[in-house]
Amino acid sequence: MKKSMTLLSAVGALTLGVGLAGPASSAPADPDTNPSVERKAAATTKADQQRVRDYWTPERMKSAKPRDLSNKGQLKKSLKGKPVAPTAGAEAVQAAPQPTLGKVFFTLGGANYVCSGTATNSGNGDVVTTAGHCLNEGPGAYATNFAFVPAYDNGSRPYGTWVAETLLTTTQWKNSGDFNYDVGFAVMAENTSGQSLTQVVGGRQIGFDLGYRLPFESYGYPAASPYDGQRLWKCSGTSTTDTFGGSTDHGLPCSMTGGSSGGGWFTNGVLNSVNSFKYNADPNTMYGPYFGSTVRSVYTTAAAS
Repeated sequence: MKKSMTLLSAVGALTLGVGLAGPASSAPADPDTNPSVERKAAATTKADQQRVRDYWTPERMKSAKPRDLSNKGQLKKSLKGKPVAPTAGAEAVQAAPQPTLGKVFFTLGGANYVCSGTATNSGNGDVVTTAGHCLNEGPGAYATNFAFVPAYDNGSRPYGTWVAETLLTTTQWKNSGDFNYDVGFAVMAENTSGQSLTQVVGGRQIGFDLGYRLPFESYGYPAASPYDGQRLWKCSGTSTTDTFGGSTDHGLPCSMTGGSSGGGWFTNGVLNSVNSFKYNADPNTMYGPYFGSTVRSVYTTAAAS
């Protein structure tokens, strides 16, 4: 019997000094020689970037669907005989809009979708961290019309609409849809005033290899019922490991639904995972990928692009 899980358009004290990444200081990974990194050019010209900004009218933003797909058999261990009890403390709470947190809009297969993302500190000042399935079908095509709206709030765009020049994900996600590596980075174009994203909204520190069972706060814009995608929400708790044994991901009690995918998980203020998927048998636990050396490689490439 195949274990079913759902993608979401969806954390022990320790010293965080090791494994943190701010503005990139080392040489970027070469995607031609580094098997962990996949990238695709997006809107590379001023004209194309303006076309994407114009594409995302208030009507299209409101009607875009949460990116929420059924797993195609990635995890195969049977759930039979393993009922899941309700998860304590799973209920999300509404959060105030934050400039570094935003809503992601994109097109895949001719349909418009929404996810969530985080403006992330980087050498180029232009990186947004999200889920791999928010920019690539895994496996399959890359998204088009990829845009990030910081501090989105019920249609308000206080910092404008930012357009991606380059989309990056892990080879494991792009080639086989491996949920252990469901992470993506978008390199945004400068705005019409010539400013980089984090010049305008600030950025969040990202960390790698920080371990498991961490205190996390997870943010996102859930759009599937009972949410409407118009406000920022937050879940808080201490992460677990995947008790089903199907992934190496963190688990976190959380009621957020499709649309929250790609929203950042923060431990002591450091970005260290993103909303990725839920098991159909356990709708109140969110799972997010472990940020190890593979994710670091993709980030390093994005940060120097």
